[in-house]
Amino acid sequence: MFPGSFMMGAKDRLLPPSVPYRFFVAAVVFHLAAWSVLAWAGADAGLGFVGGQGPVLAALHLITLGTLATTAMGAAIQLLPVATRRPLGPVWACKAMFVAYVPGVAVFAAGLASGTLVFQHLGAGLCSIGLGTFGWLVARNLRKVDDLPGVTRHAWLAVASLLLLVGLGFALVIDFTRGILADHGGIAAAHAVLAAYGFMGMLALGFSYVLIPMFILGSAVPDAVGRRTALLSAIGLALGAGGAAFGLGPLAALGALAGLAATFVYLRGMRDTLKSRMKKRLEPFFRMVWVAWALLPLSLLAALAPALGAPLDPWGTLWGFLLVFGWLLSFVTAILQRIMPFLASMHSSALGGKPALLSHLSPKLPVDIHLACHGAALVLIIAAILGGWVWPMRLGVLAGLAGAVSFGVYTIEVLRRYLSHMAAAAAAHHEG
Repeated sequence: MFPGSFMMGAKDRLLPPSVPYRFFVAAVVFHLAAWSVLAWAGADAGLGFVGGQGPVLAALHLITLGTLATTAMGAAIQLLPVATRRPLGPVWACKAMFVAYVPGVAVFAAGLASGTLVFQHLGAGLCSIGLGTFGWLVARNLRKVDDLPGVTRHAWLAVASLLLLVGLGFALVIDFTRGILADHGGIAAAHAVLAAYGFMGMLALGFSYVLIPMFILGSAVPDAVGRRTALLSAIGLALGAGGAAFGLGPLAALGALAGLAATFVYLRGMRDTLKSRMKKRLEPFFRMVWVAWALLPLSLLAALAPALGAPLDPWGTLWGFLLVFGWLLSFVTAILQRIMPFLASMHSSALGGKPALLSHLSPKLPVDIHLACHGAALVLIIAAILGGWVWPMRLGVLAGLAGAVSFGVYTIEVLRRYLSHMAAAAAAHHEG
């Protein structure tokens, strides 16, 4: 696929820059909001968290619905039409999706933090409209695509997981007051599996087969690798979510093992691509990719403990943290770090002249600080969860908050440099 066929004519299929960037900026704001809510909640709230309304659940959804899913939306609406060479859908639909979804996330999180049912129901409804629109756009784009199995099969799994997780999410919200579920915890675990490993995980794996080779100038991952990881992932999702929903721990454990098998095939494919790369020195964003790749199998190993009967405190808490704040947040911030200046560079030649260099658009200090703070937060909070210690939790949350602030500075600086380049290009074009 790379480098010829994927990038050929890519500029002709670019959306107006304001469309994907509104999603990316919202994702960065939600990232900062999540760590801020955790800092406000206090260290005691995070220790032993295994569910229930309150600020910790709100912060969790600010990351999952806010940072992770919003980034996925912004990346998908831009990358899918480039990769598949087929239109995604009308631009107004992408804008309408944002208008419904992003306020919905904020309202839903406020409802979870305060226990206000009206906010929860309203936010859940708005989020469902946004996610439903996203699923429709993706399905519309993939309908007749049969030459990109590494991307499309994972994207279809993501769409299927999205439909299921939205249904389970509504049931969980209603269950807070109506008590309609026999096992709220089991359904919540199934919801988490479908949301993190299913929706976000499948998008992460599928887009990896395009983005990683493109960014490192490596060879394309063979289609057979994508087919295998999609098949193993489908088996793992069915077993894991089904086992969690019906309280069948051994079945859920088999799902985790199938997920580990998929992870092994995926990482081996990524290793082969790395070996073939033309860029011998990896860019700074790849440091976060290494962290994410290390924590993906660790999250699946951690899932085995509660599936086989270990107490949810601390093992369920550890699994959720490794899954959301470890693997997914590390991977998504890595992709954001790279894709924001990448798209800015592609748009920067719209008025003629040379495009802005990635090195000029990407300040290094903020991402260095973010990496250090994010890594410290992971180590400290994992230690706090396992040991039941307050001080590491408190320091870890503060480190995460500092990292989120630094990543926000990086985002502002990328946009400032891009706008400065475009203003200079406009002036030169006018004079010409």
